[in-house]
Amino acid sequence: MNFTKAIQDYLTSNNLIRFTPRAALIDMDGTLYDSMPGHARAWQQMMAEIGVAIDYDEMFLHEGRTGAATIDLLMRRAFGRPASDEEMRDLYRRKTEIFAAMPPVSPMPGAAEMLNFFRMAEIKCVLVTGSGQSSLLNRLDTDFPGIFDRDMRVTSRDVVNGKPHPEPFIRAMEKAGTKSYESIVVENAPLGVEAGHRSGAFTIGVTTGPVPAEALREAGADVVFGSMTECAAELPLLVYGFITTMNNYN
Repeated sequence: MNFTKAIQDYLTSNNLIRFTPRAALIDMDGTLYDSMPGHARAWQQMMAEIGVAIDYDEMFLHEGRTGAATIDLLMRRAFGRPASDEEMRDLYRRKTEIFAAMPPVSPMPGAAEMLNFFRMAEIKCVLVTGSGQSSLLNRLDTDFPGIFDRDMRVTSRDVVNGKPHPEPFIRAMEKAGTKSYESIVVENAPLGVEAGHRSGAFTIGVTTGPVPAEALREAGADVVFGSMTECAAELPLLVYGFITTMNNYN
């Protein structure tokens, strides 16, 4: 795949003459783990317990929001009022219990290869997730050893504004000590892609569920891959493309 146009479009739209990837800001659910089907079913069951039916596929579109923000959105739609602090706390706890009781999810095929490439290229990896659930966060060191330092993680507990607000990725850049023109975002959901795009980072969208590629492009993805396996295979060409483009400017 030739990434020259995508790179040049990114540079032009951000008024840049240089981009040197130094940090990869990476989503967790649906990107590192094949966990979104379980999350969608957990949201469905939790809301059904309070008498509200929600669509399974819709929950993939809400991926990236904090749990509190998702509950508030669903309560406003179902009951015409905001969720109380107690409801946000208790309902998210219940959703977490349901998800944790499900069979363990597997790492997404291609995720380890992607992370290993970033490590080989000396591109620092920062986790950026709207989740605060320990059931997956506690597995990162086992499933992806040596990739995500404890101080290189941004979760729902670390931000005021979740995705699609750019704050999670801006916080990640602060942790990595990088600027937007030194950062690559990897996301699988429209809200996460929008947040990455708004942060100014070069944003990769990956289709790993029912959300179509066009939705990721419309949210601002600079490049869209059809799977994490494809993303891992093409990443060296993309990063090399940045290096080649920079050399052409010199």
